[in-house]
Amino acid sequence: MTKRAAACFFVIAILAQAAPALAQDAVAEFYKGKTVTILVGSTAGGGYDTYARIISRYMGKHTPGNPSVIVSNMPGAGSNLAANYIYNVAPKDGTFIGALYGGAPLEPLIGKTPVKHDPSKTQYLGSANNDVYLCVARKDAAVQTFEDVFTKELLVGATNSSSTSDFPAVLNATLGTKFKLVLGYPGSREISLAIDKQEVYAACGLAWPSVSVTNPGWFGPNGTMQALVQTHVKGHPDLNREGVPNAMSFAKTDEQRQALELFFSQEVFGRPYVVAPEVPADRVMALQKSFLETLADPELLADARRANLEVDPVSGPEVQALIAKAYAAPKDIVARLKHVLETAY
Repeated sequence: MTKRAAACFFVIAILAQAAPALAQDAVAEFYKGKTVTILVGSTAGGGYDTYARIISRYMGKHTPGNPSVIVSNMPGAGSNLAANYIYNVAPKDGTFIGALYGGAPLEPLIGKTPVKHDPSKTQYLGSANNDVYLCVARKDAAVQTFEDVFTKELLVGATNSSSTSDFPAVLNATLGTKFKLVLGYPGSREISLAIDKQEVYAACGLAWPSVSVTNPGWFGPNGTMQALVQTHVKGHPDLNREGVPNAMSFAKTDEQRQALELFFSQEVFGRPYVVAPEVPADRVMALQKSFLETLADPELLADARRANLEVDPVSGPEVQALIAKAYAAPKDIVARLKHVLETAY
């Protein structure tokens, strides 16, 4: 058991003690016979969708009243379309949950996409994983190492205003790499297909726990792809052992390091699940508790192991605190990073 998982189980216990029986009865009465929709801000078949669907299979039994839980997809604008819908349009009663890209909560802070949601007011159920993002490239590409990208151009497939476009753009502007973005792909599944067809030769901003599962033929001795660089403050233990370099080690100044640390912070809440600000507090607390219990469910964990999915949940209160910390970052670093993302592509 990881330290984070142990901490999450502790949070479950605290939440269980904090919720009075009467409130739980009211929550159960509300959810009984209802359907809860998890709205995924990406296309079907990708990593975010895969996590949402496995969670949907078990969350109902851990939620008071045992509602049915279904999944729907609303891709677009780096999952900000889904975030806008949850914040402004969907019922505010706890029957709609947004499963968003990790970058969506930071979009109003450092992004350039006009949004109609306020992440500082959004309520967080937690994150399904503490993701490690990376850049990958075909083994037959002209670029064979991350150092090569500083001198050779590399075509990367990307979805507009998402991790797949923002991560290579930030690396270009902050470190001086030469990723050339090919924009317009709807999601990671389409980018993967484009790489397989050699329309592009690489991708950045992909989560290792999901891309290693959704593209099983990519990696390993007989795979077509290789990991170029990790874009995370600490990196993934497996990738660290394999010697995959970390972008943080290429930062030459304090400003570069601070900018990368702020930008990479979104990976800790890499798969955030959210509800609207107006959802009643007792239902939010119940959903936070059921979210963590779902991700600790032995049946879910067994399914995750069979699918090679990593489960390393982050609690709702912890995600809420991380969002607050990001929005309190030094203004000059925020402004510099925001300028990069507004002008890089």
